[in-house]
Amino acid sequence: MKKLLILALTLMAGGGAFAQTTSLSPIKFGLKAGVNFPQYNFSLDDADDIETNSTTNFHVTGFIDAPLGGVLSVQPGLSLQGKGAKFTSNNSDVEITQNTMWLEVPVNLVGNIPVGAAGSVFLGAGPYAAFGLSGQDKAETNNTSTETDIEFGDETGDDLKGTDFGVNFTAGFRMNSGLMIGGGYGLGLTDLRPTGEGGNGKQTNRVWSVSLGWSF
Repeated sequence: MKKLLILALTLMAGGGAFAQTTSLSPIKFGLKAGVNFPQYNFSLDDADDIETNSTTNFHVTGFIDAPLGGVLSVQPGLSLQGKGAKFTSNNSDVEITQNTMWLEVPVNLVGNIPVGAAGSVFLGAGPYAAFGLSGQDKAETNNTSTETDIEFGDETGDDLKGTDFGVNFTAGFRMNSGLMIGGGYGLGLTDLRPTGEGGNGKQTNRVWSVSLGWSF
């Protein structure tokens, strides 16, 4: 946890220091929140990819917008991201909903395209590092419901790896008042299965999201 916080603070401070040295447009700070629709992708070496059903979760993100010149800016941030998936079985009445919470550190390169006097359209992408904080499986069958906490780690018996790396994509509209409406997609690249499980293929995060925010 100590290393995680140091990494997050270093990226945020670095973005702020960079922005302070530029004489371009002024630095902006922002906060956004919204709804996530996460699921898992299972890519198998000897079969077609399988995707689970999506569940519903949330995200809250604080970020810095540091101009690079022209229409480009870099946006380091710190985010709470709710992920997971919903599993159903064709052979039983059991439905399992898995909800996980991650501390994510994204760094996006963003292009801002002015649209008259109304504001600007933004498009961006960049890598992220995420660290598992908590999670829970909820199994429901008929009138019975049971809940089990998720264990993060990389040993046999753990449920999910505690570290995830991937790429985020974002797009939306920012009004001149600072109000932002956007959407995004998170493409996980890390196999979330603990190393001890072995087997072919991998399990990765996939997250669609919509958000409302403010920058100033």
